[in-house]
Amino acid sequence: MRIDTPSRIHIALIDLNGSYGRVDGGIGLTIEKPGYSMSLAESDRNIIEFAEKNLSQEVIDEYTLKINRAADRVREQLGINDSFAFTVNKTYPSHSGLGSGTQIALATAKLMTEHADIHLPSVELAKIVGRAGTSGIGAHGFDLGGFIVDGGHSKKQKKNFMPSSASEPVPPVLIGRYDFPEEWGIALVRPKVGAYFCGREEIDIFQTYCPLPKDEVKLLSHIIFMNLVPFLIEHDLEGFSACINRIQEIAFNKVEFKLQPPEVTRTMNTMKEAGIPGVGLSSLGPTLFGVYDVRDTSVVKEMQEALGDTAEVLLTKGQNHGAVLYP
Repeated sequence: MRIDTPSRIHIALIDLNGSYGRVDGGIGLTIEKPGYSMSLAESDRNIIEFAEKNLSQEVIDEYTLKINRAADRVREQLGINDSFAFTVNKTYPSHSGLGSGTQIALATAKLMTEHADIHLPSVELAKIVGRAGTSGIGAHGFDLGGFIVDGGHSKKQKKNFMPSSASEPVPPVLIGRYDFPEEWGIALVRPKVGAYFCGREEIDIFQTYCPLPKDEVKLLSHIIFMNLVPFLIEHDLEGFSACINRIQEIAFNKVEFKLQPPEVTRTMNTMKEAGIPGVGLSSLGPTLFGVYDVRDTSVVKEMQEALGDTAEVLLTKGQNHGAVLYP
């Protein structure tokens, strides 16, 4: 049995003020590349193997830890005692803003539960493996794909501002899911100079900068629900891109850029100057994403020439379906 999962762009956390009785909330998008792929087979002992060559020991150790952690949670909570051989067919970088941790954990849980003939939606799997305590984009996107809007958490559920890694696994309520236009491409750009955050660093960021100003949260909410989502539904790339650009200047996105070195902001400006209409930072970064019309490839060529060897570029598209399970 094999599962292939998408990665995700996290565009914004909506409410890190909390004055109105809810916190978090988010918007994001599943994308075709990069992706994660893993296989499961019955075995007389638990083993994890990697099909890709030349992976660093650091990557192997991190993926092994996350798979084992998720598998242990599934065994404890669902009583699945079989031994398995996991083969990681394809990896992508961790802590780069593309949600690898959630996909690894959910893929592990999905393979184990389906093998045991237990059929659970991704939000239930997320509770089991301890994910989606802040953002629900990765968890909802795992099943549904597309552009996701989640409604965060009631302050009765969550009283503090924390990243998902330090929050109770209560997946946020889904507000909306929309197809991402086929004619819009996504350029993922990872500057060679950028900051990566995880663990205690993430917790410190939330504790230092939250709560955010109420006025910025109100403005962000208005931009998302009265501009960005309607422009998405109308396939208005110009309007959608203008919203993406504005979002980077306010609320938590402004904090995320503040935490990155100036090279990340320079990369964003270079992308815009080359003609990419909308550019943003995915999660805490350092990966940037640019939205463009796939029928105009000249802007991508100009962007790549302007960036030179200062960043890695991957061209991808939105994925309007979730993870795919193969028997």
